[in-house]
Amino acid sequence: MKYFLLSIALFSYHLARSQEQISKANYERAIRFLPENIGSNTYNLRIGPNWFDDGTGLWFKTESTDGTKYQKLYFKDGKITELFKHETLAQLLSNALGKPIQKGNLGLDDVKYVNSKELILSIGPDKYLFNTRKNTLTPYLEARKEEIHANRSPDGRWEVYTENYNLYVRNLSTGETKALSDDGSRDYAYGSWYNWSDLMEGENADRPKHFGVEWSRNSEWIHVNICDTRNAHKMYLLDWSIDSLYRPKLLSYFRGSPGDTNMVYHHTVFFNVRTGKRVEPNLPGVTTHINPLRHTWSSKDGIVYLRYDSRGYKTVELLQLDLNTGSQTSIYKEESETNIDNFDFELLEDFNRVYFFSERSGWKQIHYVDLETKKLVDVTKGKYFINEFMHFDGQSLYFMASGVKEGVNPYYQKLYKIDLEGDHFTELTPEDLHHDLRMSEDGRYACDNISDAVTPTRTIIRDLKTGKVIAELGKADVSPLQDYRAPKLFKALARDHKTTIYGALWLPSDFDESKKYPIIDASYTGPHTHEFPVEFRYSLSSQSLAELGFIVMRVDGLGSAGRSKAFHDHSYRNLGGNLEDHILAIRQMARKYSWIDTNRVGIYGHSAGGYDAGHAVLAYPDFYKVAVASSGDHDHRMEKAWWPEMYMGWPVDSAYHKQSNVTMASNLTGKLLLVHGGIDENVNPSATFKLAEALIRADKQFDLLILPSQRHGYVGAYRKYFIKTRWNYFVEHLLDLEPIWEIEW
Repeated sequence: MKYFLLSIALFSYHLARSQEQISKANYERAIRFLPENIGSNTYNLRIGPNWFDDGTGLWFKTESTDGTKYQKLYFKDGKITELFKHETLAQLLSNALGKPIQKGNLGLDDVKYVNSKELILSIGPDKYLFNTRKNTLTPYLEARKEEIHANRSPDGRWEVYTENYNLYVRNLSTGETKALSDDGSRDYAYGSWYNWSDLMEGENADRPKHFGVEWSRNSEWIHVNICDTRNAHKMYLLDWSIDSLYRPKLLSYFRGSPGDTNMVYHHTVFFNVRTGKRVEPNLPGVTTHINPLRHTWSSKDGIVYLRYDSRGYKTVELLQLDLNTGSQTSIYKEESETNIDNFDFELLEDFNRVYFFSERSGWKQIHYVDLETKKLVDVTKGKYFINEFMHFDGQSLYFMASGVKEGVNPYYQKLYKIDLEGDHFTELTPEDLHHDLRMSEDGRYACDNISDAVTPTRTIIRDLKTGKVIAELGKADVSPLQDYRAPKLFKALARDHKTTIYGALWLPSDFDESKKYPIIDASYTGPHTHEFPVEFRYSLSSQSLAELGFIVMRVDGLGSAGRSKAFHDHSYRNLGGNLEDHILAIRQMARKYSWIDTNRVGIYGHSAGGYDAGHAVLAYPDFYKVAVASSGDHDHRMEKAWWPEMYMGWPVDSAYHKQSNVTMASNLTGKLLLVHGGIDENVNPSATFKLAEALIRADKQFDLLILPSQRHGYVGAYRKYFIKTRWNYFVEHLLDLEPIWEIEW
């Protein structure tokens, strides 16, 4: 009898548990932290500069409870003043538009600074000239510019065009025309290319039309691509979302998968428009979406510089092509046993050098090659990562770098300069935070948004010659977000037992350290980027999911970008391995914080993060219990070719099979929600369907949501639907609470 009573008691308990519902207040707080709502509850998270064309200053906008304020700064005195009298302009606009306009909400779409007394204001389709001294507002009609065709030579003497897929040149003085090619066809088109998102409707539809050529500086030579689709295979989509159609619309596009040879090729050709001479580089064929041939014109007549990446990204070569003689000379060649990523070059021909950014030393650094002697020189030699080339002022190279300073987070970017020989290395941004920096065109000044995940943004203007801060434009204000709680930044030890990895934890605003909370891994382990939140503005949105009662984590394990080549290479042919460090980080944090429940671990991600989420519950089913995988590339053999070939290797081998989520379907024990846009041409939904098929064959329960009209990113009502679905999936399966669907957004 007692066993019967116990059974009744347990049944009653579980019935009560199943009826317990999450509070609407949690959803209200979560909605407040969505990216689209943060802007209305915060001010000045990032202030952008609008540099005056004459180089004398800039204008900018700041926000407060009083609305938007337009201000200007002149470099000569460093004073910030109103760009115009806001109340006066509000009255003028009210009269012009026939409706009341408030000074704090002028509704301006754009402002163009003409001079110290004139501005051109854009409001919808209308433009007005505002005289700030006379306080007059008059309709502004832009002068009709003479139409200049993109195919016209810089000296105005020649015009190039296509006819029946062939290339022709016209002498604009005489009207004489001449054919430069005669073998063009629908599938072998001169002066054309194939864009990433070019879609064709129906099986035999024409691809979107494109035309363009690039002229040498002396108007003698043109660079042109031949778009070769003769052997290219297509990928397909079915659009079921069109109300007026009762059968799906067939969409197709050209896209190669790893190892494919039947894809779109771009053949690079140079023509002399005067003589008709044709020159082609002596290089293997290049594909449009994997290894396009990049070129830079020389200031010397008939000389062009080329960058060639081999298929598989193990080799990159810089070459000089003399179009006059057809001779081709190798300037620099780099090879890697894994891959070559983060490579770029800048031609400084006045110094007879080509500078390039490479990880050849084990860190992304600056090097140059002498164009005559081919001598290689290391300009920078540190154990840090150069993120971006910013400016060259004739004496020094300016660049953003991270990891230079000992003790500073290795993902925070700061501005530095160095002279052409590698001397006089100078730090220009002393604050040990992340710098989101925009330089004026002449490189003299910088607008610097300084912050980190927990430090609100401070925006300053800095004189880069002296290092002096000219003015502070504003500071971020998040006081309207009364529930805001700064994330906890942390360090953990990676799976090699020696490397420090970095992450952040977001806690609910009603956090109670005496409770235990499920933790959700917000994952994106794509090796081309990193997830650690370096900026304050991007840190805020991760708070949204936490407000439903979770700890949310972002962390970068071995294999992500922005650190050493050795760090990066951990993900090569092992894209799922980064999650091992995520698991280690969660366990280390749980030992430190008693409120983390490692028995309730969830994960979500989109695209490469969608692969992570699916991989987590399949490769590590004893640890990850609930996953939401959106737009995931679940089998890299079905992905676009360039990304897997860069990070999984080429040719395709058994590593692809071992890393596939599809081959692991029988491992599923937790809850998995697969989501995909029905017409996603970036990550084709076929891999999600293939994973679903494998799960069914393995007799595994899972959930599937297809958004028929959506591409790779979800927008509008569909994004809202997806976010609510993702929230509620975790509420139901990690919190064991009844979710709410009908909530005000």
